Amino acid sequence: MGDGDISISAYDTAWVALIPDVHGSASPQFPSSLQWIVKNQLPDGSWGDQHLFSAHDRIINTLACVIALKSWNIRPDISLKGLAFFRENLCKLENENVEHMPIGFEVAFPSLLDMARLLDIQVPHDSPILTRILAMRNEKLTRIPREMMHKVPTTLLHSLEGMSGLDWKQLLKLQCEDGSFLFSPSSTAFALMQTHDHNCLHYLNTLISKFNGGDVFKQFERNGEFFCFAGQSTQAVTGMFNLYRASEVVFPGEKILEDAKKFSAKFLRDKRAANELIDKWIIMKNLTGEVAYALDVPWYASLPRVETRFYIDQYGGESDVWIGKTLYRMRNVSNNTYLELAKLDYNSCQQLHQTEWSRIQEWYSECRLGEFGLSRRSLLLAYFVAASSIYEPERFLERLAWAKTVALLEAITTYAGDEETRNAFVHKFNNYINGRDFSFGWRLSGNKTGQGLVETLLGTIDQLSWDTLVSHGHEIGYDMHHTWQKWLSSWQSGGDKREGLAELLVQIINLSAGNWISEELVFNPQYQHLLQLTNTICYTLQSHQNHMAQENGHCSENKYSTITSEIEAEMQELVQLVLQKSSNDIDSNIKNTFLTVAKSFYYEAFCDSRTINFHIAKVLFEKVI
Repeated sequence: MGDGDISISAYDTAWVALIPDVHGSASPQFPSSLQWIVKNQLPDGSWGDQHLFSAHDRIINTLACVIALKSWNIRPDISLKGLAFFRENLCKLENENVEHMPIGFEVAFPSLLDMARLLDIQVPHDSPILTRILAMRNEKLTRIPREMMHKVPTTLLHSLEGMSGLDWKQLLKLQCEDGSFLFSPSSTAFALMQTHDHNCLHYLNTLISKFNGGDVFKQFERNGEFFCFAGQSTQAVTGMFNLYRASEVVFPGEKILEDAKKFSAKFLRDKRAANELIDKWIIMKNLTGEVAYALDVPWYASLPRVETRFYIDQYGGESDVWIGKTLYRMRNVSNNTYLELAKLDYNSCQQLHQTEWSRIQEWYSECRLGEFGLSRRSLLLAYFVAASSIYEPERFLERLAWAKTVALLEAITTYAGDEETRNAFVHKFNNYINGRDFSFGWRLSGNKTGQGLVETLLGTIDQLSWDTLVSHGHEIGYDMHHTWQKWLSSWQSGGDKREGLAELLVQIINLSAGNWISEELVFNPQYQHLLQLTNTICYTLQSHQNHMAQENGHCSENKYSTITSEIEAEMQELVQLVLQKSSNDIDSNIKNTFLTVAKSFYYEAFCDSRTINFHIAKVLFEKVI
């Protein structure tokens, strides 16, 4: 992206056009800026964003351009046309949404009016809207702490107080070939004050990575409320939204982030209840939808492919407009090409997933798993969760191993429900392991006997092992059998399929990814801690899911509140173990699998069947248009 790309600002260009020649020739320092103003007046006589009419934007841009032309006494015809627009549309400010008023409008606009009067430009002296704007200016100027001004570089303050002390070489770098300007020096000063809000999520995440404990966020908190910069009178929706998203990734003991999460969540819920999810920094296609998804599906329950599918619908591309001192279009942020590529990529990936789903159904039919109690709905859910968590085309082995493992677990535990059948099944499996044949094709002729299901299990393990050997060059057959044997032994003695289920999934996914699980790694204390914690979390979440199913729970805030604080604390600990680097650290790909599996269990525990069915249809079968 280089230095970035932003749409042309008539307001900033007009300010630069006012600068006199530094050598005292009584001519403009940047005559091309005046030429741009002359060439880019809109048909109605105004200047500003030509695709979206905002009275605030058009009024302040137009007055600034008229002042620039009048200052140099050029093109009075264009000035008169602009002034006519100004007078006819000034009253429209009364009907504008105050949230979409440009930054600092209540300070900059009265100053422009004063400049216009000094040039004998006939502008109103008194009207209800001007009275209101002046009152807003006085309130803002008395509210901004004086100490803020000491944080702004002296050269920028000079530029605000008469454009003196400016480095012309630096200013020249901001000029476009057509004479327009992207920023004036004063907008640079304002940008410094706005950084915390425009880049809030990036800023917070950077701080999280650099400071332990999150105490640095205390500078954004006052009396239990959070703000984006000093002197702010109202919190912006996007600022609070980004604060909420950042605070969801919290480590144990980061109380300031927990407080930030509570505050921002309440702020957003109150705004949603009042139908006030509009923002002062940006006019977006579907900010309401973005906030709703974040509130209704917490980060622990948000599967990557589900979030992507909804965001494609919410992203506005070039229709999103950013609000600075005027309206701006950020082409490297809001871009129709990005949206088109996202749709093409999603549909291509979805088509691959649909092909995989067809093959899994064939496997289901060939192995006659329906006869062992596995429903097609359970099979679809297993594949959907796997595909929504590990969606990349090149990771198909992990995805298939995940889905088939969950499906086999369901079939085995449904078929072998009583102790005698369970013992017989495990005994047959162990016998095969002790004298197993490396040719697996003969095992796939399953029938409704324990032996047939054991043969299906072993045949599937062998097929996954062979595919992994071909793709990654790793022989994982022994490890795969040992992993299953460990879970079967635990299930045989305890009878609870949930015990050790997460460990089984994590191991098989990592093995299918070609991640080498060495004996040294298995006995690594950090690895053991990850296994134990993930097992505990997933076991508790499944118990919670079963309880909610009995209570006919729904995916809502009430359901969220029933997930215990113990689960939340354990998830925080798991997030810290996975995301935070340590000495003698485990491969990040291996660690990430633990969090991926835990989040999938959280998703199923949190969302009801109706919500999950909606997500399945949207993610797997509804093409993006």
